[in-house]
Amino acid sequence: MSDKHTGNCFCGAVGVEVTGAPEAMGYCHCESCRSWSAGPVNAFTLWKPENVRVTKGAELIGRFKKTENSDRQFCTRCGGHLMTDHPGFGLIDVYAATLPTLAFKPALHVNYAETVLSMKDGLPKMKDFPSELGGSGEMLPE
Repeated sequence: MSDKHTGNCFCGAVGVEVTGAPEAMGYCHCESCRSWSAGPVNAFTLWKPENVRVTKGAELIGRFKKTENSDRQFCTRCGGHLMTDHPGFGLIDVYAATLPTLAFKPALHVNYAETVLSMKDGLPKMKDFPSELGGSGEMLPE
């Protein structure tokens, strides 16, 4: 895996670069992610903040903070979603679709108790979050 990946918003006005390896990759099934992504599941890649950099168009980044733990960022020109800062976790979710050169290798599902799309892929299904991130750590059956 290359240690640098770049991506853009939908119109290309905002550029994002990540370096190193993601801390985790997987799928989130919570209602907030489903609603924000306009899909039944959200593919995430989690990075340490120092490994995420806006390379262009920073002045075009809008923010929406539904909760203290989710600072969602998007392009104000096209509305394209870019990332979500999760300060409580100390991680930034750069949406997998934003990074086209990153080989997406999901390791788990989170918030699977809220799923509207069952996925039988052999990956662990967490009821909410891992215990080290403040969740129950409880696993659900596939």
